[in-house]
Amino acid sequence: MSERPQTPLLDQIQRPSDLHSLSDEQLIHVAHELRAETISAVSETGGHLGAGLGVVELTVALHAVFDTPRDKLIWDVSHQCYPHKILTERRDRIRTLRQKDGLSGFTKRSESPYDPFGAAHSSTSISAALGFKVAADLGGDAGDAIAVIGDGAMSAGMAYEAMNNAGHLGKRLFVILNDNEMSIAPPVGALSSYLSRLYAEEPFQDLKSAAKGAVSLLPEPFREGAKRAKDLLKGMAVGGTLFEALGFSYLGPIDGHDLHQLLPVLRTVKSRAHGPVLIHVLTKKGKGYAPAEQARDKGHATAKFDVVTGKQKKTPSNAPSYTSVFAKGLLAEAAGDPKICAVTAAMPDGTGLNLFAERYPSRCFDVGIAEQHGVTFSAALAAGGMRPFCAMYSTFLQRGYDQVVHDVAIQGLPVRFAIDRAGLVGADGATHAGSFDTAFLSNLPGMVVMAAADEAELMHMVATAAAHDSGPIAFRYPRGEGVGVELPERGTPLEIGKGRIISEGSGVALLSFGTRMEEVRKAAEALSARGITPTIADARFAKPLDREMILDLAATHEALITIEEGAIGGFGSHVAQLLAEEGVFDTGLKYRSMVLPDMFIDHSAPSDMYATACLNAEQIEAKVLDTLGVSSITSARA
Repeated sequence: MSERPQTPLLDQIQRPSDLHSLSDEQLIHVAHELRAETISAVSETGGHLGAGLGVVELTVALHAVFDTPRDKLIWDVSHQCYPHKILTERRDRIRTLRQKDGLSGFTKRSESPYDPFGAAHSSTSISAALGFKVAADLGGDAGDAIAVIGDGAMSAGMAYEAMNNAGHLGKRLFVILNDNEMSIAPPVGALSSYLSRLYAEEPFQDLKSAAKGAVSLLPEPFREGAKRAKDLLKGMAVGGTLFEALGFSYLGPIDGHDLHQLLPVLRTVKSRAHGPVLIHVLTKKGKGYAPAEQARDKGHATAKFDVVTGKQKKTPSNAPSYTSVFAKGLLAEAAGDPKICAVTAAMPDGTGLNLFAERYPSRCFDVGIAEQHGVTFSAALAAGGMRPFCAMYSTFLQRGYDQVVHDVAIQGLPVRFAIDRAGLVGADGATHAGSFDTAFLSNLPGMVVMAAADEAELMHMVATAAAHDSGPIAFRYPRGEGVGVELPERGTPLEIGKGRIISEGSGVALLSFGTRMEEVRKAAEALSARGITPTIADARFAKPLDREMILDLAATHEALITIEEGAIGGFGSHVAQLLAEEGVFDTGLKYRSMVLPDMFIDHSAPSDMYATACLNAEQIEAKVLDTLGVSSITSARA
């Protein structure tokens, strides 16, 4: 492990209020040390690195100017909040990030009063900030409200809904647009001096006008960044921008890594603003750490790494990831079908569609952080004769559920939903867990819902979805590596609504839906040593159910136990409904359903999270013994 950095000035900062007495030059030194401390900490824990490095100066400036936690500082998505956590009385725990019983990788209300609003999905910050401001005006918690939102998050409609409402209400509200896509370097010489004087001395209305003109002072190599900023804002002409049309005063763009610009601007708006203000700040993701700056994703998410080289310390795997297997299956299907296309919402790499985009760029669409639009866009693609695969994380698909119902299911359109990150996801915790998709999709008429038991099954389900033109179909698969089974070159379509028997046994049947299958196998091996040989079955489908297989298992076994990595209301509930309708419970069948518990499970290693959920092999074995009335310390034969 690399030696920890020397941070003499940062060591004196116990809480954000300690920044208030420092000079601007001292704050610059704090920012340098904060960046080094962030890099050092994440090298030991892994996590979201690039976003935090991009807002180090902004974090220092906000806490130096505003009075947190009285003033509510809300980080959109909040994967950039590690520097914020270091400054807000959590530095002593920063090396527990994303670990069991450690700090969350996102803002979390229960963790600190400096986290007024939890976030891990994007585009919620402006709505939350407005809510805090209105609450303060109505007699609730006092203080200003500041939302820090990235340019990517501004692609989601919710941000504009909030801004429209905020502009209408006219409340004093600060929105920092953290724009890390512009190509701009720190300005030098006359520009920096001019802006510093301008922001510190001019009246607020003059400040707005002059800030627009200041762009022309950029050196020639940096003007392209300003041009792109203008394009983003739909034209920065006299008479107002898009944001001003929504009722906001607009300032910017300014260099987000220059505290000589940031501090005067923030001090000015804090002392003089009356209504909503948007400050457009240009930053560089991964700023100050060459390996992150040079990485394709700017160091967005990393494993543990060596600080000197930036090389990540990933454990090698003998099996491909489920995401890459999905990509392989989709490419195989698309090679022979020009109607297959793919849609994702700002997650091309995370869903594996970056590989599809390389091969078929005209058939791959990244709609930005806009899941609602992505689902309806996919529905219209299907209505137009295409075969769209809408690839989203389970937790993000939740944001498009209304569109799944109204625009896809009611119209019976054959959209193929590829649901990544199904089940518990480890270090990202409860906000990213794919817990609910089986439940919220299986109750929709006409929807087909599948879950892969292993990576070969995933290949077959991609093929099944590609061939299914009679309505919507979804298949779910987890984060991480597969189990190492041999993969076909191309999947074979499955018969809709048909499961499979893995191994024949007696007494108890274990019916698995999804990738808990490996834990079911381990439990069965342990039970065999006790003289119990369960039947193992793979449901494959939560909807439609394999009625024949399930009823046969119920008729030929004393007990039937379903296992799934989803919340109550999913596969097991549908099986229970079937058994009740068919009067099976009247025969004395012992039925149990193992699901995720009725709780949000905090970040930890996936195996620890599944142990908490009682869905590992040991708990499956214990459930069988309890259901059969067999002591856990004696064998069945005894």
